[in-house]
Amino acid sequence: MSTVYDCTTPESREQGLAAAANIVRAGGLCVLPTDTVYGIGADAFDANAVRALLAAKGRGPDMPVPVLVGSWSTVDGLVMSVPQQARALIEAFWPGGLSLVLPQAPSLNWDLGETRGTVNLRMPLHPVALDLLREVGPMAVSSANRSGQPPASTATEARDQLGDSVQVYLDGGPSGEPVASTIVDLTQGAPRVLREGAVTLAELSEVLGVDLAAGD
Repeated sequence: MSTVYDCTTPESREQGLAAAANIVRAGGLCVLPTDTVYGIGADAFDANAVRALLAAKGRGPDMPVPVLVGSWSTVDGLVMSVPQQARALIEAFWPGGLSLVLPQAPSLNWDLGETRGTVNLRMPLHPVALDLLREVGPMAVSSANRSGQPPASTATEARDQLGDSVQVYLDGGPSGEPVASTIVDLTQGAPRVLREGAVTLAELSEVLGVDLAAGD
């Protein structure tokens, strides 16, 4: 059975964060609000939990799971190096709707799917998500929906799709317009925009000092 915690009230929020942290540490799944859409999350370093996350979504390892972090400094331990362009984008848009694809640190013992040695990182701008991430560390988080279905903008929508495959649901209220994060690939030197979303091409171009287009 799954449990829903109303994180819009202080007491229930505290209980929910504690329950979610315990579930994640035990290898289970939770749904959490973010600044884009609701996410389904697991311990990024627990391969069995990540496989359970993919199974809950009805998705295979060919679409790797992104990783959410609770602070800028966490990134340094997860990637081979942080190029200057990445640091500039982190300072400008984190926490927020920007995901960065970087070469992962070769020493990391995790299995996020077919990543080809890369990791997709983001720091969300949502207090509930940040509190949980700072408690448990990096989490593998994907949109809280069954594969092929619309992303969930409320905990209820997430539960309707994922049901008891998730043990804890953190309800932070509606996420607003369900806009996905912008994804920038920095693994090849020159930045490439894989998906335009919450952060616009113009905003990226201004920070990086280059003209970007989708697919660049």
